[in-house]
Amino acid sequence: MIPRRSVLYMPGANERALEKAKTLPADALILDLEDAVAPDAKVAARDRVCAAAGTYGSREVAIRVNGLDTEWHDADLRAAAQAGPDAVLVPKVNSAAEVRSIERALELGGAPGKTKIWAMVETPIAMLHAEEIADASERLTVLVMGTNDLAKELHAEFVPGRAPLLGGLSLCLLAARATGKAILDGVYNDVQDLAGFEAECRQGREFGFDGKTLIHPAQIEPCNRLFSPSPEEIEQARRIIAAFDEAKAAGKGVATVDGRMIENLHVEGARRILSLAETLG
Repeated sequence: MIPRRSVLYMPGANERALEKAKTLPADALILDLEDAVAPDAKVAARDRVCAAAGTYGSREVAIRVNGLDTEWHDADLRAAAQAGPDAVLVPKVNSAAEVRSIERALELGGAPGKTKIWAMVETPIAMLHAEEIADASERLTVLVMGTNDLAKELHAEFVPGRAPLLGGLSLCLLAARATGKAILDGVYNDVQDLAGFEAECRQGREFGFDGKTLIHPAQIEPCNRLFSPSPEEIEQARRIIAAFDEAKAAGKGVATVDGRMIENLHVEGARRILSLAETLG
């Protein structure tokens, strides 16, 4: 299990920020060549990010390239393929054909097998084709919600609870789980509003997201905490597994814990909690 509770965007044009990222406790980093970089700084940022990609130890590192419809996309993909990060994140992926095109470009660029594709889904058409996108390639391992762009495309407002976005979030979650891929929630824009951020983290975890993308280091600690199993959840998971094992040994198919009937599906969830807890130490 690869923990992706907190996945922090780092601006590729800012050498100091890229260096600071080595000290931050985010589970994964996205070194960004897209939104965080001005057009006249794209080439220099590409060189800087590709040189930095292998310097973060065992942490998972993705490079976000510029979009398929931009003048920088092809050169970004070639450079990222040569740098060989853990993943290349491509914005505004709208179809399975685009995923296969990205995969071919990475292979032609000499990307190692460990370099996976992360696809940003952030448009109405991506929501409607999320399953096809997720299932387009074994090299694609993660869907990343682009909630800012999705809200813009929908002409939606940002409101607590994200009601205008719930349909798209649900479709992408269904696609990820149906195809065995991980999925990350979108960013929370107000870095001063930690209460609102924590509420959105709770919502994301309740929905079933594997973690959340972040835009500021102050968001890392609450995100890690809220996407981690609590001591109470870990203890309950152990009790569920123990009770079910005891019931099986007695020839029964179900058990009860705290008055709740426990079946195999609950045991699978408990094992997932313990696996994450073990990975996190």
